[in-house]
Amino acid sequence: MSQNRRQFLNTLAVSAGAAVLSKTARAGHNAGTLPLSCNQYSWITFYARDGKDWGKDPDASLAEFASTGLKAYEPAFNNADEVPKLLPLLRKYQLSMPSVYVNTSLHEAEEASKSIGSVLAIADALKPADTKIIVTNPNPIQWGSDKNKSDGQLTEQARNLDKLGAELKKRGMTLAYHTHDVELRAAAREFHHMLLATDPKNVSLCLDVHWVYRGSGNSQVALFDIVKLYGKRIAELHLRQSKGGIWQETFTEGDIDYPKLVQMLDGLGVKPHLVLEQCLEKTSPKTMDGVQAHKEDLVYVKKVFGN
Repeated sequence: MSQNRRQFLNTLAVSAGAAVLSKTARAGHNAGTLPLSCNQYSWITFYARDGKDWGKDPDASLAEFASTGLKAYEPAFNNADEVPKLLPLLRKYQLSMPSVYVNTSLHEAEEASKSIGSVLAIADALKPADTKIIVTNPNPIQWGSDKNKSDGQLTEQARNLDKLGAELKKRGMTLAYHTHDVELRAAAREFHHMLLATDPKNVSLCLDVHWVYRGSGNSQVALFDIVKLYGKRIAELHLRQSKGGIWQETFTEGDIDYPKLVQMLDGLGVKPHLVLEQCLEKTSPKTMDGVQAHKEDLVYVKKVFGN
């Protein structure tokens, strides 16, 4: 598996902050009212390719981000102390923060209690930003390992995921469950149990389109079946494209039929929050920098999803 966001975040301090989002914006199934956003992880990969460190100079990093025309940012937080340090920068660049990504470990009771407390502290710190969606991808037993969670651990994780979602709901926030490819192993039992054993009122889905595609053996059949099964729960989409299975520099036409995905979601009456996450891997093309790539991303998103 290619190095993913969590492995970067374990060594990377979050590098930017948030501004106040319109009070009229709402998460959940009306998330389409939120502005198109972009996750920090894609920028981490572009910077790393050029030998740079995203966030080493947070002001310069966010200046480049804003220069693309993007108006919203999805950072990742490891703890609540990071939040107030970051708010001024996004105010400076007039960027909103409708959603954030947080780390959790929920399959063991003791660790889960700590994780839930940390996320709720982050949620409380986010009040000035009026953030609506908190995305989490519960940790596997070990990143890079082929060891799957036991049935008992899956039961514990689902219970804690639902508990966290219920607490965030009290705060006017939506919890969106996110996956990489690990959760699609073993008949996708982890993925399915997290959704079947949690209350849709408490736990929505952040569909990371390409990780589901890759995790199911590069299968659009599996991807679209998941949309059929859980489409009503999709609060957010992470947008990434590949050609021949390889992540491209820009979000454009490729392996995944995004127009079909849009048609399916429209048919369900679902308008998710859209978050660009067009990341690089070792075999990705190298023809442009992050600023140019994200400018081109915006053009194709508008073509496929509209304004």
